[in-house]
Amino acid sequence: MIIPRLLAIALFSLGGVAASAQNVTLIPTGSEWRYKDDGERGEGWRTAGFNDASWSIGRAELGYGKGGEVTTLNPGAAERPVTTYLRKTFVIPRTPGFNALFLRLRRDDGAIVYLNGTEVLRSNMPGGAIDGQTLALASVSGADEGAYHPVRIPAHLLVRGTNVIAVELHQATTNSPDARFDLELIGSRARRPVFVTRGPYLQNATSHSITVRWRTDVACPTELSMAVAPSRFRPRSRRVLTPTTEHEITLTNLQPNTRYRYAIGDGVNLLEGNSSQYTFQTLPVPGSTQPLRIWLLGDCGTGGDGTGRAEAVRDAYLQSPLFSPPDALLMLGDNAYDVGTDLEHQNAIFDTFRSILRTTPLWSTLGNHETYADRGATYFSVFTFPTRGEAGGQPSGTEHYYSFDVGQVHFVCLDSMQSSRAPGSPMLTWLEADLASTTQKWTVAFWHHPPYSRGSHNSDFEMELVQMRQNVLPILEANGVDLVFAGHSHSYERSFLLDGHYGDSSTFSMNVVKDGGDGRVSGSGAYVKTTNENGGAVYTVAGTSGKVSGGTFDHPAMVVSTAILGSVFLDVTSAQIDARFLDSEGVVRDMFTLKK
Repeated sequence: MIIPRLLAIALFSLGGVAASAQNVTLIPTGSEWRYKDDGERGEGWRTAGFNDASWSIGRAELGYGKGGEVTTLNPGAAERPVTTYLRKTFVIPRTPGFNALFLRLRRDDGAIVYLNGTEVLRSNMPGGAIDGQTLALASVSGADEGAYHPVRIPAHLLVRGTNVIAVELHQATTNSPDARFDLELIGSRARRPVFVTRGPYLQNATSHSITVRWRTDVACPTELSMAVAPSRFRPRSRRVLTPTTEHEITLTNLQPNTRYRYAIGDGVNLLEGNSSQYTFQTLPVPGSTQPLRIWLLGDCGTGGDGTGRAEAVRDAYLQSPLFSPPDALLMLGDNAYDVGTDLEHQNAIFDTFRSILRTTPLWSTLGNHETYADRGATYFSVFTFPTRGEAGGQPSGTEHYYSFDVGQVHFVCLDSMQSSRAPGSPMLTWLEADLASTTQKWTVAFWHHPPYSRGSHNSDFEMELVQMRQNVLPILEANGVDLVFAGHSHSYERSFLLDGHYGDSSTFSMNVVKDGGDGRVSGSGAYVKTTNENGGAVYTVAGTSGKVSGGTFDHPAMVVSTAILGSVFLDVTSAQIDARFLDSEGVVRDMFTLKK
């Protein structure tokens, strides 16, 4: 069932929202923990006064067997212990003043959590007395391995001064093949505490508007305050009084190309924001020639599964010397493995890219994995995409396919999964009208199933791939498309500058190649389009942001074909587009330039 959206339509002065957030993070994810895994601990280890100086120190996520852990527990051990003990102290310098605590626990397989010696959470564990050989109730798998299990715990257990969270992590079998642990603890000083469980995240950005969404653990009114950054935070506020857990506010009448600070609240208290980590920048006016950065992730839905693959791709970009804050983030489908449940979306998107989504508008296309659980209902419920042409282009009337402008780039998102790909279908009829109406210099299209691939999927035989190539590409190329991106195949494959190849790979000839070079300024030279209509496009399969798979990697349209984890980013100016494929180690594995 798709959740109704609550949109604020009136502008209010700042109401009762406190100037500083009432929710305070006491222990963030990724913190350092003391840990011990060599046998029974007794009971004293649960208290703040226990001396854990001899224990090992490691940063979360802690674990073994998946490959994505930051700290490997008991590395190289011939036998893994049933139970690992962990401790984290934190100091509250004055009377706590918290009315509720919110704990989020990631565990494989089971765990018991204590605050200052009192048990506050027992997850996937039997009742009664527990010792170091007690097995968890069941081996966890799938989305449960990556889930953060949320629970409110009593705030009166906090004390002024040193406090301790103690955790015993239990496996479901002796010598278990894997384990994982992380934890977040948040305190609320609000009289009626509310905790944010998803977001905030940015949607449907334009030069004059933006949509902000978030989820709370209990129903409450929706309020969003914003002010031009970095000015003193004397914000304007929009409010929806109807209580809900799914919050959505669209801000309008904003200034183009302007950075704003924002904060989210419950109508009385500020929950999160009013800091440099909570900002957005409106897009430049359509047609503006200022430089842009676009980041693309394909098949990144393994985030949170413990392998660390999507996280490595994420961190490689964020830590690269080439990093620049993107103006937009595009996901190419299969964002949430394996079947597209709400929990899988939470793990792979909203937890894995949590900090990025606070500041960067996210756009996406539907993949096949998002449809397996409920035919895509969850996917469409968690995103807000333009349907009325409000972000540029022609109204589509559906979130399955839509368009939007970012400066001088016209983006076209198509649905290669559920919408008809037949000539004369609503999607293709809309596509022709949309492309005919745009006046932007550059056109970039994206969808999930690639028209050319010899990776984990073969574009010669698979229906979605064949039909997108045969029926969609002629429309795009006749209307001057410049770049096309897809995922689905867990490979990176990048073509020559092409126009006019709509058959299978056996019919490919150099007659359809507008430029047979590598497209690199440092190589055979940039690709140059001398005419817009049927001047050629570069086709890229970028489906390795979460996993890699095999294939023959021999499609004749491709300059580069490989199976390496990574993502793509574009730098756009009025003169050219520079594209780079950055692998999970931070190495640029491919680059090309397109001019026209």
